[in-house]
Amino acid sequence: MIRDGVQLQSLILLRKEVVTINNGEIIGKVHNSMYQQIRQSGMAVPVQVLMDLGVLSAVDYERWRFGKVDYLERVCKINLHKLAFIMKQVRAFASKSGYKPSFTFYKQWGRKGKKPPIKLRFSKYGNEGVERNYATHYISRKHMTEQQQPTTSDTEE
Repeated sequence: MIRDGVQLQSLILLRKEVVTINNGEIIGKVHNSMYQQIRQSGMAVPVQVLMDLGVLSAVDYERWRFGKVDYLERVCKINLHKLAFIMKQVRAFASKSGYKPSFTFYKQWGRKGKKPPIKLRFSKYGNEGVERNYATHYISRKHMTEQQQPTTSDTEE
């Protein structure tokens, strides 16, 4: 379909720019991303790690969340082997740091009031283990204990 001499398909940025990054860089960037996320919010999210590494753009993330992309890996600018390596490093850093895994249900945005919610898919093949790895957020145990402690007033007598 042509509109004003420009193909509509070209208006949607379908060109996939490939990110080249070696395994050593991946390890350092994954660890840094997770550390920064924990410092700021007390939890680390694998999808945010992908955005921090430049593997996933915020625009593509939102397209996926609104159901415009069938699975998240489709819009990642890196091959599946490197994505698997990134996810392995996310889990390794979380385990080494003692972060608590917490499964998160990712549902499609833009369906307020519509039932049932549509579960989003992360991986090309829909493998349940891979899906769970992407959907697992990691929470700092220190942050959890600080949240659970009752606050006491400084004016107690």
